[in-house]
Amino acid sequence: MSQVEIFEVGPRDGLQNEKRLIPAAEKIALVDVLSQAGFRRIEVTSFVPPKWVPQMADAAEVMAGITRRPGIRYAVLTPNLRGYQAARAAGADEVAIFASASEGFSRANLNASIAESLERLAPVAQAARADGIALRGYVSVVTDCPFEGKVAPASVARLAARLRDMGCYEISLGETLGQARPEAIDAMLAAVLDELPPESLAGHYHDTAGRALENIDASLARGLRVFDAAVGGLGGCPYAPGAAGNVATEKLAAHLALRGHATGLDMALIEQAAAMARTMKGAE
Repeated sequence: MSQVEIFEVGPRDGLQNEKRLIPAAEKIALVDVLSQAGFRRIEVTSFVPPKWVPQMADAAEVMAGITRRPGIRYAVLTPNLRGYQAARAAGADEVAIFASASEGFSRANLNASIAESLERLAPVAQAARADGIALRGYVSVVTDCPFEGKVAPASVARLAARLRDMGCYEISLGETLGQARPEAIDAMLAAVLDELPPESLAGHYHDTAGRALENIDASLARGLRVFDAAVGGLGGCPYAPGAAGNVATEKLAAHLALRGHATGLDMALIEQAAAMARTMKGAE
C-alpha cells in the first residue's frame, strides 16, 4: 500500500472566497479539529492585504489562536515581503508563494505580468531561505485560463522551474477552473516532469466539472503522491468566476483508500471537520 499525502488547504484556499465574513473563532475551531486528524501540513490562512481578500484580514488572530500539535507544519500564503514578515511574526512553519502560468490570469489576479510577479516574489524567497522557513510554490491555471483559453504545458514547466530555482521545495500545480480532462493534466505533467521529479510536485485540482478525482488518478500514474484538498469541498477563486471548490478532502481520502493508497487520516474527524466547513459556508 503506497502512502499519499493530502495537504489540507480548506482553512485558507477554501474559506478565502466565502462571502460571509467568518469569525476567527470558527476558523480556529476548524483548524483545531483538522490538527487532530492526521495531516502533516495544514494551510491555515494568508497574509494578504485585506482589501484584496477581506476574509483573511484576521490572519494573525487565527495563527495566534490555533492549538499547535507536534509533527504538523502550519502553512500560510504570502504574496509579498510584507506578508512574509507578518507570517514569520505569527509563527508560520511554512510559507507559500504563487504565480500564474498565463499572462492574462497573472494580470487579473496579481495586477502584474508573470515576470513582474516573480520579481516581486524574489525577496520573499530570499527571506525564507535566510530564516530557514520552508517555501512552497503554487502555479495557477495549469491547463486552462479564463482569459486566454488553453495554457501551453511548456509555460507551466518553465514557471515551475523558476519557482524551484527560487527555493521552493515543492510546486503545487493548480487546475484553477476545474474544467480539465485527465489527458490535459497528463500532457501538462509530462512537460513539468522534464524539469522536476514527481516527489517535488503536488496536484491542486478544483472539482467544478466533477473530474478532479480522474485528474488525480492521472497524476498518480505519473508518480505524484501529494494532493491539495479542502474539507467539505470549500473554495473557489475570486479571480476565476464560476470555479467551484477544491476537491473535498473526505471524497479524495475515500477515493485513495479504494485504490489501495494510505493517507493516515482519521475519517471520523475528517467528517466532523467537513460538517463544520459546510456550516461555515451555509450549506447546512
